[in-house]
Amino acid sequence: MTIGPTGSGKPSLARQMARSVLALGLGDFGPEVVAKAKLCLLDFLSCAFEAGHHPWSRQAVAIAQGGGHATIVGTSQLSSPADAAFANAVMGHGLVREDMHAASIAHHGVVIWPALLALSEQAPLRGDRLLAAAIIGYETGARIGRALLTSDLARLYRPTGLVAPPGAALAGSFALGLSEDQATSAIAIAANTSSGLNEWPHAGGSDMYFHPGFAAGNAIRAVGLAAAGAFGSETILEGEAGLFAAYRRQAAPESIALFPDGECEIMAVYNKPVPACNFAQTAAQAALRVSHELGSTEEIDRVVIRTPDAAVRYPGCDSMGPYRNALQAKMSIPFSVAATLARGDIEEDNYAELDDADIVRLVAITELKADAGFTAAFPAKQGAEVTVRLRDGRSIRHALPDVIAATPSDIRTRFRGAAAAVLGEDRGCLLEQLIDDCERLGNAGDIAAQCRLNATERTLRSAS
Repeated sequence: MTIGPTGSGKPSLARQMARSVLALGLGDFGPEVVAKAKLCLLDFLSCAFEAGHHPWSRQAVAIAQGGGHATIVGTSQLSSPADAAFANAVMGHGLVREDMHAASIAHHGVVIWPALLALSEQAPLRGDRLLAAAIIGYETGARIGRALLTSDLARLYRPTGLVAPPGAALAGSFALGLSEDQATSAIAIAANTSSGLNEWPHAGGSDMYFHPGFAAGNAIRAVGLAAAGAFGSETILEGEAGLFAAYRRQAAPESIALFPDGECEIMAVYNKPVPACNFAQTAAQAALRVSHELGSTEEIDRVVIRTPDAAVRYPGCDSMGPYRNALQAKMSIPFSVAATLARGDIEEDNYAELDDADIVRLVAITELKADAGFTAAFPAKQGAEVTVRLRDGRSIRHALPDVIAATPSDIRTRFRGAAAAVLGEDRGCLLEQLIDDCERLGNAGDIAAQCRLNATERTLRSAS
């Protein structure tokens, strides 16, 4: 046994986590867990396909170096694994509709899937091992996040950037069959790259889109360095200058158990129904129900939104404008509610016209409040209430105790549309089939390769 930081013989947190999962296989997880992993992969690719034309996606692709063997989704470009993972993570994050783990306030899939897909084209990797690695990655990042994150910390640092790198590093270590020592070092090296500042909601920058890219690319580099013999600081989580001391300014827990009592954190991940901030989801859904009872938004005199305190406090969620770009609007709970009321729908187009007079008026008469009941229920549940007071004195109120996640049918429908638009219907169907049959694939790299355009397809789609 490796000697711990105090010489007590107790292994470090990073080693505890590595030791607990490296001997696992897909058969250790129930069918519902495996099915959830496949849905998360479908949803990640759906977002990446849809966001491929956005400026931040094009910028990420533009800086990727050629000459490698890893696919950049929806393009004919091959790059190094780290560069491909960076670009794919940015694209997967580009709609702000990526999957969400509320208790860690983080988006793990948008880091884990790009890293694993890139690694699957670097070394032989079976489909069952890809899925097991992803489940391990979600578990690791989520458990670290539960222990590390507070609402105060999340106001300053991007949770995804803090906790997803070590999770993706352990996922990659498992996927490639690294030893316990190597996996421990990979976690440690990846934790050194944990970063991401939350100034972007205030300044209107696009920094946010690149946070998962840095995390995914750095996770691949951490795994590669560990495989090459690099030695990471084993006490990187609990040490006197480790992750918990640096960010939370408190001692780390004695242990961070993975899969305690058979529970899997990926089952606590939900797939967003709305292309907006996590904290705007339930409020927008409540507003949609209100809109069904409205004759006209001109009747509205006042709007009151109640959410958990964490939602009110997260950077950008209380923004009343003006909005410089769609990202600021997608972060704003008042804007998301106002746009839903004005449009009578929840869709990407809600964020297309930031100066829409009707939406701007509704935002100006909106009040966002923290609700004690919703706060107490969070993060197990993420409730919200929207009350619209009309000029004639009547009120329309709708509350939801929790977000209504996108269903498997929703996820598949939007995947099919997005994949067909980029790859064509036949190849989109084949890609979905490969993912559905993933545990039986001898080469998981077939999934990433199927996301690639050839030169002819690229020319035809550019012409159209």
